[in-house]
Amino acid sequence: MKTLIITTITLFSSYCMAQQGREEKIQGDFDGNGTKEYAYTKVSDCGDECEGKCETTIYFSDKNIKPITITPANQGSLYNLGDLNGDGKEEIGFYPNWCTSCWHPFYVYTLSKTGWKPLLPSISTHCNQWEEDQFPIKKDPKKKGYVIITSSKWEDDDIKIKVNSVKVNE
Repeated sequence: MKTLIITTITLFSSYCMAQQGREEKIQGDFDGNGTKEYAYTKVSDCGDECEGKCETTIYFSDKNIKPITITPANQGSLYNLGDLNGDGKEEIGFYPNWCTSCWHPFYVYTLSKTGWKPLLPSISTHCNQWEEDQFPIKKDPKKKGYVIITSSKWEDDDIKIKVNSVKVNE
């Protein structure tokens, strides 16, 4: 019986550590040097009920690229958004996980000479939008220097999905 209990505790501990250490990776040329690098996330100080700081940091395989830290975020999804602003660098998107609510911001970052900066303000999204496969951002094929933003808004006692063409920061 003692062996069974110890085995169960060991397996459960291994499972918890594996869950906490999971990483998501994407590949892209985020610094525009012609070489693909990997971006991956790690969450720190965040319990099962989102207690703690709950910071998720995006790290890069090229250590010359500074990491991005998002708070609050209990892990999340990374996206290579392609070169949205025409500067030769691929932008990175991040959709944070959280323990409550279906409302989540979608962040879009671009690498400048001084480091990472938002390409535009965070995009308000609701899980209904994601369930309807309405991705928050894409390049506007009709207007150079613009992106199409799909966001969720609370309007007239309902969640509405809005689509707008917006000029991006360069």
